[in-house]
This record gives sequence, structure tokens and C-alpha cells, in this order.
Amino acid sequence: MSLGPLELTDGRWGVGDATRSDTHWVEFRPDGLYQHGPDSEGYLVPWSRVMDGIRITWGKHSWSTNSRGMYTFKGRVATRGGGWLHMTLRHPYEDHQLRFDQHTRSYRAVDALRLESLLRLLVTEGKLPLLGDVERVRRAAAYLADGKNRWITGRSLRQAAAEALAAAGPDGP
Repeated sequence: MSLGPLELTDGRWGVGDATRSDTHWVEFRPDGLYQHGPDSEGYLVPWSRVMDGIRITWGKHSWSTNSRGMYTFKGRVATRGGGWLHMTLRHPYEDHQLRFDQHTRSYRAVDALRLESLLRLLVTEGKLPLLGDVERVRRAAAYLADGKNRWITGRSLRQAAAEALAAAGPDGP
């Protein structure tokens, strides 16, 4: 099961391709976001440090991803250079990016936008640590992946994320 770059691999949820040893990817753990990479031991960003929204951008370099990305006429993410999860952290305050490499499969743009909306809603509601619960994330991702391709507006994305959060269980995903 997957939702854009979000995929369940070996019993753990992550953003990016976790199946290849030469890739960067971000794992959702009970204690935070863990950045994996081929050239490092990785590092943890605790949930309590994530302060402000999470947004996804596409491209090889984090500094050249000011745009939301390019999409094909068939509604797929056009960029193949990887992606970034951008967020603001507290203590100390800083803008931070976590890198992920894309899977060999293409991503539907609607799935990537729904994933981003879910992440933003969880930050807003103070429920981001619930991403460490494998079963709740499975239910939320399944709900969003099965959603109809209605108009992609901010309002419809927020509504779909709220519905997925409710479908995932009483305390969120």
C-alpha cells in the first residue's frame, strides 16, 4: 500500500524508497521522523520539535524547490529527482528539510497532495506523534488512496484529511 511517496516497507511507514540501500528516506517512528541515508547513520527529529506545517516539494536540491513541483497532464508528479519534507522546528527555531528519493513508480499528484494535507492537519491538531502508530497510518492512507479524484482545492484536501483522520480511529492515524 502506498500514498504517493508514503509506503509501508518491512512493517514501517516511510516517505521515499526504503527498498534500495542507496536512497534517502524518512521513517515514521513512535519517537519522531528518522532521516535515513546511504552516506550517514541517520538522525531523529523528535515529534515535539516539529512546530509548523509540513510541505512537500520536488527536486534534487532543497534550495531550488520553491515551487510545488511540476505535474504531467495525466496528473502525475513529473520530477524524478527526489523530494523534500520542509518544516519549522523549535528549540532552537529553524527551517529544516528531510530528503527522500522517489520510488521507481510514479506518484499521482492527488496522493502527494492528500499526504501533505494529512501531515499539516496532524501538526495543526498536535497529533503528529500518531504517525508512529503503524495501524492507524495504514487506515488513514487506505482511506486517502481510495478517495475519488474530485476537484483538488485546499478545502477538499483539508476535508479528505479530516475524514481520513476520523476513519483511522478515535485518536487519529
